[in-house]
Amino acid sequence: MRVNGKDMRTIWVEGDVVKFIDQRFLPHELKIISLGTLEDARAAIADMKVRGAPCIGATALYGMAVAVRNDPSDAAIKTAYDTLNASRPTAVNLKWALDECIKTVNGLAENARAETLFQLAAKNCDDDVQMCSNIGDHGKTLLDEIAKHKKGEPVNILTHCNAGWLATVDWGTAISPIYKAFNAGLNVHVWVDETRPRSQGARLTAWELEQHGVPYTVITDNSGGHLMQHGLVDICLVGTDRTTATGDVCNKIGTYLKALAAFDNNVAFYVCAPSNSIDWHMQDGLKEIPIEMRSGEQEVGWITGRDADGVLRRVTTMPDPKKTRNDAFDVTPRKYITGLITERGICKANRDGLRVLFPEHG
Repeated sequence: MRVNGKDMRTIWVEGDVVKFIDQRFLPHELKIISLGTLEDARAAIADMKVRGAPCIGATALYGMAVAVRNDPSDAAIKTAYDTLNASRPTAVNLKWALDECIKTVNGLAENARAETLFQLAAKNCDDDVQMCSNIGDHGKTLLDEIAKHKKGEPVNILTHCNAGWLATVDWGTAISPIYKAFNAGLNVHVWVDETRPRSQGARLTAWELEQHGVPYTVITDNSGGHLMQHGLVDICLVGTDRTTATGDVCNKIGTYLKALAAFDNNVAFYVCAPSNSIDWHMQDGLKEIPIEMRSGEQEVGWITGRDADGVLRRVTTMPDPKKTRNDAFDVTPRKYITGLITERGICKANRDGLRVLFPEHG
């Protein structure tokens, strides 16, 4: 994607230095930092300098590579695996990426491990970009079909959290079809959920769309159902942090409520799910997916923003910021999901639908 006229990805290598966008400072500052140690990678994931399941996976891959470059021993690799695997619990891409690293270095001489892992990380980043591009192409067909019936009126898409290129390596998942449609000249408009408490929609999705020129409107998290009742939403597109083999979807907190509203108002609700976000071993999302609990005081009780004088300030609007709870994700049962948009096509959100597209996991 392009930022201020420059092509960018969320994570890349310059020379022998891994660099990435620290998303905590957006939209106020585009801050680029380096990843040179295992602790850098752990902190990047745990502190949400990077976020979004595919981007977390890419960071874990490079985190393992830099850790092994610093110490290629078996003991150090185990430490790196355990450290990164514990950094955030919900997104399945994290463990998937780390398992790929272990399989790759197994049996390799120590002096070959680091370079091999850097090659693995680069390839998987390129693969992620292609997967997201493919998701965009498949999802665009849905928007094209809606546009035929709108007769030039905007196709109104509601999205939640940030599932754009910042959440991946490039293109994004749920925003990729929107970019593809916009680039092709389709008249699209995006309702952007603010997505409290970290406001990934208002801060990140809005920033992305602004950079690309896509028309959008930021709405409060509680507005989606109201807009659907009044016919102002044509389709919902969201991402996923973990999708079970049976089609249940775990995504940023608030996704479930949007799915319920869409179901009640006969609005199509699609989840854009790259295959490396599918947990082929899990069957029941409500019972099996671990839901991350984050600091309520830090993320709900206090907020950061720029005041009228342009100064960044951290403020609270509560009598006691400690009296908060902060579940980071929720699970949307498959019965409320119209379909899954994957890099191989669109399918029903159930075991049979996924098996048709991914028979190797049958």
